[in-house]
Amino acid sequence: MPDTKIVLIAGPTASGKSALALKLARETGGEIVNADSMQIYAGLRMLTAGPSPDELAQAPHHLFGVADAADGWSVGRWLAAATHALAEIAARGRPAILVGGTGLYFRALTHGLADVPPVPESQREISALLYAAQGEPEFRDVLATLDPQAEARIEVGDRQRLVRAHAVAVATGKSLTAWQTDTRPALAAGSWRGVVLEPPRAELYERCDTRLGLMVEHGALDEVAAMEARGLDPSLPALKAVGYRELAAHLRGEMSLDEALEAARQETRRYAKRQMTWFRNQTPDWERVVP
Repeated sequence: MPDTKIVLIAGPTASGKSALALKLARETGGEIVNADSMQIYAGLRMLTAGPSPDELAQAPHHLFGVADAADGWSVGRWLAAATHALAEIAARGRPAILVGGTGLYFRALTHGLADVPPVPESQREISALLYAAQGEPEFRDVLATLDPQAEARIEVGDRQRLVRAHAVAVATGKSLTAWQTDTRPALAAGSWRGVVLEPPRAELYERCDTRLGLMVEHGALDEVAAMEARGLDPSLPALKAVGYRELAAHLRGEMSLDEALEAARQETRRYAKRQMTWFRNQTPDWERVVP
C-alpha cells in the first residue's frame, strides 16, 4: 500500500476487507473507520461480521456498534460522523482506513451528498400510490420523463428509490440527479486512495456459505432472538441485515434451521453479486485486489 493518509477499502461481503484493513492499520499505525451500514448497529456483531474483541484490541476502531437498532441512520448521518472521525484521526497525525461494503457511503465521501430539500409527506404518499397503481414498468416510464438518469441507474425492484426519485422531481421541480450533481465531496481530490477487493466469484460464494454457518455457531441466532424480543419495527435498517429475516422466520417456527440457512445463503450470494456490480460500475478507477 502507498503512503496515503486515507485509504478506502471496499468490496463485497466475505471478501476479506476487514482482514486487509487490520493488517494495514497494524503496519502503519492507522485507525479504522467503519463504512458498512449494518456494522453501525449494536447487538448484531456476529450476524454482520463486525470486528471481534481481539481485532478491536489490535487497532483503534470507529463507528462500529455505535447505534441502537431502534435508531435508523441515514447516509447523511453516517457521513457527518465519519467526517468527524477522520478529522480527529488527522489531528493525531495517523492514517485513516475506511472499510466496508456500503457503496453509497463511499460515494458520499468521494462525490458528496446532495442537500435535497425535504419532500412533503403528501407527495411521498402520492408517488407511492402512483407506483402501486401503475406497476414498476409504467412508473419507470413516468420517471424517465422527469429524471432519465435516475430511472436508468436504479435497479429493477428498488421501489423505495424509484418512488423517492419521482417524489423529489415533482416536489422540487428539479430532478434528484440534478441535486446530486450539485455536490462537493467530503474528501479532497488526491487525499485518498481507493481499493476494491475482487475475489473470484465461485470462491466468494463459498466463503459466504461457510461464514454464515460459523455465524450461527457463534451466536448469530441468539442475536436475532434478542432483537426480535424487542418488538422493533421490521422496516428499521438494522433488521434488514442479510440473514436476519430468514433466521427470524426460523425462530418463529416458519422454517427449519437448515431451510433458514439455505435461504440466507442464497440471499447472501445475491447481495454479494449486487455489491460486485455496484463497485464495478461506480468505482472503475479504484485499484483492484484479488485476495
